[in-house]
Amino acid sequence: MGLIPVAIMLALFLLNTPIALGIAMAALSFFLMSSGLPISSFIQKMASSTESFPLLAVPFFIFAGTIMNHAGITRRLLGFADALVGHTIGGLAQANVMLSALMGGLSASANADAAMQAKMLGTEMVRRGYSPGFTAAVCTCSAVITPIIPPGIGLILYGFLANVSVGRLFIAGIVPGLLIMLALMLAVRLRAKSRKYKPTRVKMATSGELWKAFVESLGALSIIAFILIGIRQGIFTPTEAGAMTVVYASIIGFFWHRELKLSSFPLIITETVLATAVVMLIICAAGAFGFYMTWEQIPSKGAALLLGITENPLMLLLLINVLLLGIGMLIEGTAALILLTPILVPAITKLGIDPLQFGIVMVVNLTIGGVTPPVGTLMFTSCSVLGVSIGEYMREAWLFFVALIAVLLALVFFPSIVTFLPDMMMGK
Repeated sequence: MGLIPVAIMLALFLLNTPIALGIAMAALSFFLMSSGLPISSFIQKMASSTESFPLLAVPFFIFAGTIMNHAGITRRLLGFADALVGHTIGGLAQANVMLSALMGGLSASANADAAMQAKMLGTEMVRRGYSPGFTAAVCTCSAVITPIIPPGIGLILYGFLANVSVGRLFIAGIVPGLLIMLALMLAVRLRAKSRKYKPTRVKMATSGELWKAFVESLGALSIIAFILIGIRQGIFTPTEAGAMTVVYASIIGFFWHRELKLSSFPLIITETVLATAVVMLIICAAGAFGFYMTWEQIPSKGAALLLGITENPLMLLLLINVLLLGIGMLIEGTAALILLTPILVPAITKLGIDPLQFGIVMVVNLTIGGVTPPVGTLMFTSCSVLGVSIGEYMREAWLFFVALIAVLLALVFFPSIVTFLPDMMMGK
């Protein structure tokens, strides 16, 4: 049978079949063609994929992020970001990038961040004279930060699939996320300077204005500290942190900001269920597809093939990055992460590459795929909200691509960027 299901899956993707359906149909073809396996095993493998305690973090953090959007937290974070960087060239675009870093600890979803940024900030940027293509590029590329800053859903999924501590992954994502933010802010400055985009503030915010903006956003910022300190001190696991964050965010929304209403919860729950269903359906389909790959020994064969090309750890990591960039342009990031982690992790561990470093590199790499054609979900989200053509977007986005690739290469060549913070906070 070999790679027939893989060929079926790729063909379905080329026909624009939804990701989850394409993976599920490819997996089903394996069970239909296999004489030794009953069809009922297909359903069993899909269902058993959800029987994992770490995966409970996914709906909890999605729920928490949705609550925060309805509690006025996003607006307060924008005010804080504007106070910090609004006086710089291209001030509103700079605030857009910084807001993504602040939202990373809250929304946990790049797609949610891209949609929110485009709706809330993108339309305002265009109104103030920023070109629609530049605006879409900023909203799209800044969303790459979101799944890297904890608690990114991609980090949870990688930790579950690769048997790596999710708590260490959360802490490991902080420095790379901040590096991406700085790189994108530099790209914004270069482009905004050539376009003469003006600051939103005449001068730098005073200490009093900064303090006021900080105090107003303190409820949101305390959520990030609550997650990291709770995990670091062993008060709760990353999965339990999701549930605790829902409670904590609700308390802030009800009693601190006083903007969260009980009447909003039907809409909040609907948004959470729909977002969770998309992720979990892909996980279920990938679970059945993963059984096929294990049955056919594809992960071990793939690892042997990669090791046959080179046994130099750095060269292997660079080759894998080229592979991931190509795949990320064709397959949605979450699906690619779920499908490729079981294949690639055995190869990198055999050569002594730290799975923690590889996890951050892999999530960054595949998220970059979301900002590029032909299947970039982040790109399509921002462009559709702002009414921008893909051609116009690509003309404006190339400098941001350069910034993202530069950070990715830094993570490959300097593993300590990823590992030093978790080693310092949680021990080696």
